[in-house]
Amino acid sequence: MERSRPTRQCTLAILVSNNMILLGMKKKGFGLGKYNGYGGKVESGETIEQAALREFMEESHLQTSSRDLSKMGEIDFYFPHRPEFNQTVHIYRVKRFSGIPQETDEMSHHWFDLDKVPYSSMWDCDKHWLPLILGDKKVKGQVIFKELNGDNIVDEKNLEFTDSF
Repeated sequence: MERSRPTRQCTLAILVSNNMILLGMKKKGFGLGKYNGYGGKVESGETIEQAALREFMEESHLQTSSRDLSKMGEIDFYFPHRPEFNQTVHIYRVKRFSGIPQETDEMSHHWFDLDKVPYSSMWDCDKHWLPLILGDKKVKGQVIFKELNGDNIVDEKNLEFTDSF
């Protein structure tokens, strides 16, 4: 499964509060119709952490700060059928926030109990790595997708625990 790392760098912020997780339902674009955390591409001149903060605030309208982000994962995602989607995703857990989530053109927001995360309505790989992060494990690895009936399904995965990035 050894591959060169994707050049596209992306972020994903996961907000957990009071034994609940806030997820956004994608209303357009990449991941349409799936629940996800908050994130996107790192823009030119931005650090990965700055991109995580910007994307989280843009997509949720919630406020947080760099001291309230904890890096929990770094996963390389490969799409052999669409290599332009290959990306390394830097996953953060949001420790504290302020505000009330506001729906955007891109996402609507839904709180779920941690024991009722809607994995069947998320990316196929999320059921493999998200429970680890919710259990305070740091994860590093690779996921290779295949296309099946128009959906991206995990073909191969290699996820391991790490102490640092």
